[in-house]
Amino acid sequence: MPLVKTTAIILRSRKWGDADRIITMYAKKLGKIRGVARGARRQKSRFGAAIEPFSICRLNLFEKAGDSLFRISHVDLMRSSHVLREDLDLMTSAARMVNIVTAITPDGDPDPLLFETLEQGLLSLHESKDPSFTALLFQIRLLGVTGFRPQTDHCAACGKTHFVGEPQFSPIAGGLVCLSCAAHQRVRCVAFSRGSLSFLQQAIRLAPTVLTRLRATGQVRNEVEEAIERYVTVVAGKRLPPVDFLSFASPR
Repeated sequence: MPLVKTTAIILRSRKWGDADRIITMYAKKLGKIRGVARGARRQKSRFGAAIEPFSICRLNLFEKAGDSLFRISHVDLMRSSHVLREDLDLMTSAARMVNIVTAITPDGDPDPLLFETLEQGLLSLHESKDPSFTALLFQIRLLGVTGFRPQTDHCAACGKTHFVGEPQFSPIAGGLVCLSCAAHQRVRCVAFSRGSLSFLQQAIRLAPTVLTRLRATGQVRNEVEEAIERYVTVVAGKRLPPVDFLSFASPR
């Protein structure tokens, strides 16, 4: 039963048995994995706040051959999540971040850049004055990191580089499509103004250090939010579940 030491971000946890919890996490060395924290729900548990959703921690894990569950033997908390769980708007946005990572990433496929993107996304919420917008920027960046970058330079269906009139965003095609191709999409496209196109292109190309300087309001924000929401649904193969506030609010 080999010991593995890794940094991880807690995605979610659920009750298991009388006193244990099953923890889903994204580990820097291992990718998305699940582990069992024995006795985590007892009053004097050694795990404490370290295995609460959105926490960043260092873990000692034991891996048993033929068992998909790791055994969590020790946790050191690096970054607490209590701030994100005490505010409804922050919790909603943090939950959106971990839910999309959970939905679109395979088990046991580590990606250090994805780990860093999620870590930066959660940390940015601590300073955010508009959590839902911060979550939107995170989703756009994550789509790029995971190979689902929205196509904005040419028609995602026919390849045409010149758009006549305002383009449309096709969730199925994964990006902008010309008016002719939009008429043949199986799923309704999202009307996209030139302002929305400019914003999305900047959100895709800007470095993470300056991404938070972007702003979007009114029509632009509404269009981009709808486009990304519907595209994420296609990528995940299902609509992301609504936020379960009880599961994110308490570790017990």
